[in-house]
Amino acid sequence: MSDCIISLQGVTKEFGTKGGKVVALRDINLDIERGDSFGIIGLSGAGKSTLVRTINLLEQPTEGKVLFDGNVLTGLRSRDLNLHRRKISMIFQQFNLLMQRDAIGNICFPMEIAGVPKAEAKARAEELLKVVDLEDRAHSFPSQLSGGQKQRVAIARALASDPEVILCDEATSALDPKTTRSILKLLRQINEERGITLVVITHEMGVIKQLCNKVAVIENGEIVEQGDVDEVFTKPKTRAARKLFFPDSEDRETAETRTATKNRLRLVFNEKTAYKPIISNMILETGEPVNLLYANLDALLDEQRGQMVICLSDNKEAAERQKGYLIKEGVDFTEIPEDSDYYDYPLHGFGEEVTE
Repeated sequence: MSDCIISLQGVTKEFGTKGGKVVALRDINLDIERGDSFGIIGLSGAGKSTLVRTINLLEQPTEGKVLFDGNVLTGLRSRDLNLHRRKISMIFQQFNLLMQRDAIGNICFPMEIAGVPKAEAKARAEELLKVVDLEDRAHSFPSQLSGGQKQRVAIARALASDPEVILCDEATSALDPKTTRSILKLLRQINEERGITLVVITHEMGVIKQLCNKVAVIENGEIVEQGDVDEVFTKPKTRAARKLFFPDSEDRETAETRTATKNRLRLVFNEKTAYKPIISNMILETGEPVNLLYANLDALLDEQRGQMVICLSDNKEAAERQKGYLIKEGVDFTEIPEDSDYYDYPLHGFGEEVTE
């Protein structure tokens, strides 16, 4: 039995504008289990920010229910809602620190609001500064901190209320790649060691790959695909997911592989096959050449995954031997229909029919 901590049931959010009604979210159904690092990814304007604000009821849904730890939050009075919100913290893209307070003062702030005694709050803040590796910057003001240090203070502040869930709204978008990696490592450590559920809103697939175990893809206000990150990476069912997981392959496909429209396969490599010389050995065993059209290797939570688009031999019998070799080696693949666009086909298991 799953331990669901956040559940959105039939959530729709509409806004009235001068131009008429705008549907920002449409019939969202989402269950996030305790301890998940759950990513919600979509392009700009997909509805990500509205969705995260709906989770903690900063935006009241037009229709549907939002549940936290089995309790229905929609419809609660402000006082009752705020009691539940104390268990849901939030980290923002622009940090949202109080400029007139130093680091320790920012961390103490939510505890002051909750009525925690001053000495207890200060001791807790000092402990959290150690967690985020900033104990030497306790009395530095935001203007004296780098972007990564500001986000670390924001993370410590989010931990101050001892939350069960932290919502991360584009928490690394304002940071350089090296700092992003360090912040994602810290968030992952918090998730794994403290058991705090993370809900990660992002447009960057790299964030999902490094931090999350579950993912939902949002497009035009709808969840179009969701599941384990590994499963969605390996077998993305929708065009939206394929474009997000493999954004750099579009130009490769149109510019290079359209010249070879027959006998194309897309291969996906898991942790067991990513480091094997599959293609080299296949050429040696079958005695037939292979044209490599596109390849990429990436890491999902420290486990290597990869994909490759190849063109098999023009000889039908030889091509069947090549596919037989891939099956023997446990490599997932699917045939790309002739003249199709890269994003127009899903990945299936061995011999499954390609449909959309």
